[in-house]
Amino acid sequence: MKIFFSLIASGFVALSFGFFSENKSHRSIAHSGIKQTLPTIGLGLGNTAPEISLKNPEGKIIALSSLRGKLVLLDFWASWCGPCRMENPYVVSAYRTYKDKKFQEANGFTIYSVSLDMDPHAWKKGIEKDQLGWDNHVSDLKGWNSEPALRYQVNGIPYNLLLNENGVIIRKNLRGEELVKALEKLASN
Repeated sequence: MKIFFSLIASGFVALSFGFFSENKSHRSIAHSGIKQTLPTIGLGLGNTAPEISLKNPEGKIIALSSLRGKLVLLDFWASWCGPCRMENPYVVSAYRTYKDKKFQEANGFTIYSVSLDMDPHAWKKGIEKDQLGWDNHVSDLKGWNSEPALRYQVNGIPYNLLLNENGVIIRKNLRGEELVKALEKLASN
């Protein structure tokens, strides 16, 4: 019996050591004898952003992953959110300035806007009034119970994440001029 508990304890220590010493931002896979390191899906910097697939105002499903190859600002907002509406002119300006720019690895910049609206008419009116000229507006019209908002642990809006060309989170919560500065730094000269 003593040996049994000793084996269990040593196994637990070995597992615990492996758990705590493992690099959580990447996982390794072996395929055909070739070892690759893939980013972990998660919410931290260096993690691949979890997938989102929602309908746009016309009912077409747009997947976040369909924008790979570009820098993407994943932007959580709502038409009823005053701070979001005040932030939108900065987001629009950044989009207009950088949408066609070349970046080190990315070909252009776009925005994937996830609305926490519940009223489809208010959502569409907010897009139009604020001149949010990109195509990637999505919502499940569930407000704070929105699946992506829950998955991304959104506790306040506006909230955004900047994703690289592979969908990896490289910056979070860029506001105002911070967004422009981050994009300028990443732009190829």
